Amino acid sequence: MLEQRYRWKNKQLRDHVSVLDGKLSPTLLLKNARILNQAFRQWMTANIWIFEDRIIYVGDKLPDDIGQCEVMDCEGLVLVPGYIEPHAHPFQLYNPHSFASYASQFGTTTLINDNMVLALQLDKKKAFSLLADLNNLPTTMYWWCRFDAQTEIHNEEKIFSHSNVKAWLEHDAVLQGGELTGWPKLLAGDDLMLHWMQEAKRMRKKIEGHFPGASEKTLAKLMLLGTDCDHEAMTGKEVYNRLMQGYTVSLRYSSIRPDLPKLLDEMHALGINQYDSFIFTTDGSSSSFYEQGIIDHMIRMAIEKNVPVIDAYNMGSRNIARYYNIEHLHGSIATGRIANINFLTDELNPTPVSVLAKGKWVKKDNENLNESPLFSWNGKGLGPLHIQWDLGLTDLQFSMPFGIKMENAVITKPYSITIDVTGDQLSKTHDECFFVLIDKDGKWRINTILKGFANKLDGLVSSFSNTGDIILIGKSKKDILIAFNRMKQLGGGIVVSENGEVVQEIPLKIKGVMSDQKVEALIEAEKQLLTYLRAKGYQFADPIYSLLFFSSTHLPYIRITQQGMYDVMNKTVLFPTIMR
Repeated sequence: MLEQRYRWKNKQLRDHVSVLDGKLSPTLLLKNARILNQAFRQWMTANIWIFEDRIIYVGDKLPDDIGQCEVMDCEGLVLVPGYIEPHAHPFQLYNPHSFASYASQFGTTTLINDNMVLALQLDKKKAFSLLADLNNLPTTMYWWCRFDAQTEIHNEEKIFSHSNVKAWLEHDAVLQGGELTGWPKLLAGDDLMLHWMQEAKRMRKKIEGHFPGASEKTLAKLMLLGTDCDHEAMTGKEVYNRLMQGYTVSLRYSSIRPDLPKLLDEMHALGINQYDSFIFTTDGSSSSFYEQGIIDHMIRMAIEKNVPVIDAYNMGSRNIARYYNIEHLHGSIATGRIANINFLTDELNPTPVSVLAKGKWVKKDNENLNESPLFSWNGKGLGPLHIQWDLGLTDLQFSMPFGIKMENAVITKPYSITIDVTGDQLSKTHDECFFVLIDKDGKWRINTILKGFANKLDGLVSSFSNTGDIILIGKSKKDILIAFNRMKQLGGGIVVSENGEVVQEIPLKIKGVMSDQKVEALIEAEKQLLTYLRAKGYQFADPIYSLLFFSSTHLPYIRITQQGMYDVMNKTVLFPTIMR
């Protein structure tokens, strides 16, 4: 069966015109709607005709034929375009399906998603099949194309081969290349990455940066090489520098970088009061962080920080659509656009009471109507982990001269080990734990000591990590083994054992890295785990991100990877992995 290359087929387009001619009835008529009209930058009253998933007409007229039409009087409501999340990582324990469903309840009806997990876990044929299935959801899904694994992995040249990257870039659902976590290699002369960037630009697709702490000169160089946007500004001055070099700036409010209020204050102090070059992102936050909302919450904060109301909404909708060249489909309530519309009680309250996504009610009068059946992941090559090997005490031997010290939730530095690590139990008078990364297929391991994660944690095992390999942390080898065996039994997950008993678990039955449960259930499970870990000495913002980033070489300074213990600044494997 040939792939449908166009958003609407010829017959559908003819039907849309027939609705205007009165030969077909709209499927939904929104009367007396007070809408945000970006063309005029005004709130205006209009009638909106919708046929299936498309806005057919916006204006004063009413259709002649409403025989097959739902009619809604919007008196007293304010209508704005569906919100867009331009930088989603839909694999932070939740999965793309569950996150899309949850996000829609807060009015975020379009997601532009990281493809990292799909690139690492699936071949491109299965990955593209999954993209096609996800396209059937009410939420609109777009994707990125990664150029590197964000860590040191085996067979990276095969996973991120030229043919694979080119196939992703050419896919109609892919809007950008990046994010460029491997930009130091780019600046050092990686011409293959530069070629992929050139290909993306040739296809009129964007390049997303990842430039924390980058100097003005570095930002200029990366703009010259093709980057369009960056989301790593952490101060008003860094925002200013990015604007000066021609970047679109993605303002971030995430579970490890809740920067937006500070950024807006510092931007205003610098005299920045034009907002056309800004967009919003929550940058793949943990489930519990989203309890307060998603893009709607960022719009609310912007309004509270005296950003003009229309600009605040545009940063969560129209600006994003314009940036990605999809304004003909998204970002406004206008003829021809996809019918993604949020219904508000007040323009100062961006959280909708009703939501249309692709012309379907996913929320109406505060009732969730998006209760689609759970997605079947087994047939997509993303079933539970089947671990065919056993973990034993011989795998938990430690002789490393130095370990890894946590500076915050995601930054780790080397430190000299001075305690005795030869026994089966570490003292709870300090914050050092046994620490292992072990291959999910049981072929290799790297053993060291982790300082700063917890001081009273007996045993934690997580199949959730950057690469899907397995993380072991704890004071007690016995409890680490118990937690591992329970994780194995679950088919993947995060498991904690204490005094010989499992006390916390989050099953991750989708390849060991994602849950098949709803986000609402994950929020409660995550909050319980965080409360538990805080009681055991975890003092940072987000343990889920800590687990994810232990092997992520886009952050300084020392990482455990498939290649071994890795010095990020010197790009050197300090101690290779041990074959089992």
